[in-house]
Amino acid sequence: MPHVIVKLYPGKSESQKQSLANRITQDVMDAFGYGEESVSVAFEEIRSTEWAEKVYRTDIQNPLGKLYKKPGYQM
Repeated sequence: MPHVIVKLYPGKSESQKQSLANRITQDVMDAFGYGEESVSVAFEEIRSTEWAEKVYRTDIQNPLGKLYKKPGYQM
């Protein structure tokens, strides 16, 4: 705990995914004070033709209060 799932289009290399997993792990540790042994990161590749159905509608458009960063520039 915590477990982070990154949903993305296919095509990123294993080294790119590992690099991002390492950065996410470090940020979770820094933000929440967990040790590395408590953090897990997974990647779920979703084809662009399925993105609207499998990700946008369920995770972005209707997130039921769970979305903390919407697409676009708003930091």
